[in-house]
Amino acid sequence: MARQTDRIEKQTLLHAPRERVWQAISQPEQFGRWFGADLEGDFVAGRRTSGVIVPTQVDAAVAKMQEPYRGAALDLDVERVEPERLLAYRWHPGADPNVDVDKDPTTLVEFALEDAPGGTLLKITESGFDRLPAARRDEAYASNEGGWEKQLELIDKYLAQHA
Repeated sequence: MARQTDRIEKQTLLHAPRERVWQAISQPEQFGRWFGADLEGDFVAGRRTSGVIVPTQVDAAVAKMQEPYRGAALDLDVERVEPERLLAYRWHPGADPNVDVDKDPTTLVEFALEDAPGGTLLKITESGFDRLPAARRDEAYASNEGGWEKQLELIDKYLAQHA
């Protein structure tokens, strides 16, 4: 079987109601606390939400891993917002602060929510890696493959700490 290189799919069961999970994903201040970002503006379809990377506030070990990226620009071009169901944005994954990626293709990140026994199923999908420049593609994919695993852990911890 061929290795999937264009799409990352992750999911987890969060022991929180869908409304609470939606708040953690769709409100930039809450999103930033667990994800590790200081964002300005709301998530509105057709608009860009910009900010910088800052270490997460919910896990010291992950915060330490994020520290070298503190202050790096983070631009999220919001594509879709379907309350309590879907938030989708485009971004430049694995962007090297020393490389101008503004002309490079972006990947699409989708946070999808579904009711599930015991809470809310969160599915994160990032697609479009095969369109990235070859010099950045493998590293961006590998970095985000592990990064989304950590982000699932972070949102779970955030929701447990901020019930």
